[in-house]
Amino acid sequence: MAEAKPWLEQYPAEIPSTLSYPSQPVQDYLKQAADEFPEKIAIHFMGKEFTFEYVYNTSLKLAAYLQSIGIEKGDKVAIMLPNTPQSVISYYGILMAGGVVVQTNPLYMERELEYQMKDSGAKAIITIDILYPRVSKVMPQTDIEHIIVTAIKDFLPFPKNLVYPFIQKKQYGIVVNVRHEGHNHLLTEILKRPFEPLKIYEFDFEEDLALLQYTGGTTGFPKGVMLSHRNLVSNAAMCKAWLYKCRRGEEVVLGILPFFHVYGMTAVMILSVMDAHKMVLLPKFDPETTLKTIQKQRPTLFPGAPTIYIGLLNHPDLKKYDLSSIDSCISGSAALPVEVQQKFEEITGGKLVEGYGLTESSPVTHANFLWDRPRVKGSIGVPWPDTDAAIFSLETGESLPVGEVGEIAVKGPQVMKGYWNRPEDTEQTLRDGWLLTGDLGYMDDNGYFYVVDRKKDMIIAGGFNIYPREIEEVLYEHPEVQEVVAAGIPDPYRGETVKAYIVLKEGSKATEDELNQFARKHLASYKVPRLYEFRQELPKTAVGKILRRALVDEEKKRLKEEEEKRA
Repeated sequence: MAEAKPWLEQYPAEIPSTLSYPSQPVQDYLKQAADEFPEKIAIHFMGKEFTFEYVYNTSLKLAAYLQSIGIEKGDKVAIMLPNTPQSVISYYGILMAGGVVVQTNPLYMERELEYQMKDSGAKAIITIDILYPRVSKVMPQTDIEHIIVTAIKDFLPFPKNLVYPFIQKKQYGIVVNVRHEGHNHLLTEILKRPFEPLKIYEFDFEEDLALLQYTGGTTGFPKGVMLSHRNLVSNAAMCKAWLYKCRRGEEVVLGILPFFHVYGMTAVMILSVMDAHKMVLLPKFDPETTLKTIQKQRPTLFPGAPTIYIGLLNHPDLKKYDLSSIDSCISGSAALPVEVQQKFEEITGGKLVEGYGLTESSPVTHANFLWDRPRVKGSIGVPWPDTDAAIFSLETGESLPVGEVGEIAVKGPQVMKGYWNRPEDTEQTLRDGWLLTGDLGYMDDNGYFYVVDRKKDMIIAGGFNIYPREIEEVLYEHPEVQEVVAAGIPDPYRGETVKAYIVLKEGSKATEDELNQFARKHLASYKVPRLYEFRQELPKTAVGKILRRALVDEEKKRLKEEEEKRA
């Protein structure tokens, strides 16, 4: 359908329009880095450092152990960890064993975890000690046969490793002691074992899955996006080509974006291993800790999301810190405000540009140029090498001319194989090789793309994808709720925030606090509504469908009027 690629004329000479991808699986790049740079630091974690040789060897030990407990080629193994050395070792260990990684958000509650484990059919899960009670509670309802447990303290330097359990007890009010027996396994015990021979499998680069990454897509419960080795390798290679001024084995990458999110996994972890960069990992985003880490560790690459950059810029002591090491940042997950971009560049002296992608495309498809080209305000940039993009009419499905708004569609080697066990959803999203993104936008004369709205009702708050239907189903379970609709409303920090509009049953005296406590028992904290509004009735169509968009428009109008009054 789409043939013209005007964006290629915008490419600097250093970026090729097409790349070659060696037909080797994701895990091979760790071996290459370990062979070439055995003593080079691969990971810095809270004061302790680990070489590429160490990361490769420990991943190898884990892989052999996984095979010894029955993991075979194609078996699913879940990772439920924050950004730690263990998360990297687990990822590559699973792939070396022949398994398929299932990334799982550590914030998930039992309900969410049970759904994902059942849907994926994961046979084992690697998690952190404080999450063990949650995982073990869900285990009987799933195919999970083994739980591998690690702890933050296991990879901390002395004396932090001694102090951390006390901090953890104070913070979470929980102490978990798991023994290395039965279906429970301790990573520390696994890594004490001598090297064992590994069963080596042949990998089909094009077809074999490396990852099941869950996303909600348009509606309903999350779907498992099937990403092959080719999908992930090609997207990381595109990222490497885009960052053409970066030097192999010399960059320091700040790893705040969670690896259970496909952007953090590709743009931080896989890229760093592929190009032998040092990763500086932070298990969660805290502005002050991040500023101190930047000053001390001097990262050069800083992939992030708008909320991260906003959080740093709004820190009261920002000017006390030296952020001048930062050379390049690509922002993803949500729209990047122009004023944030400009202010961050002033503070760091580096470049911050917006990119675009989705889980189904591993994830990046578009980005602005970091160097040698002027900034294009409000644009998500141009398609990456080997990536085609077009605007399709919502009515006819035909390709639209320059300037006309329609659905953004993309095609390329990073586009998923489909949704796990969901052929109908796959058919609706993948058409003739094109991935329909569900985002509305247009392309200008120079091949730059712009997003104007979402076809989906999905809420993106702080870089997290949140699906209103899931929140509504939880709140509908509350005995006092008659009707509910969840919507994303504008928020200066999170981009969007979740608001729940509630109609209570007649005579009910349920409060906001009561509903909030109820939601927190069943939803990860980032999905819990930040705002509640009680109404007598909700706007509906003639057939009774609640008009979510009308509520969002009403909220935008109110915010605009308040802004005009302040002005």
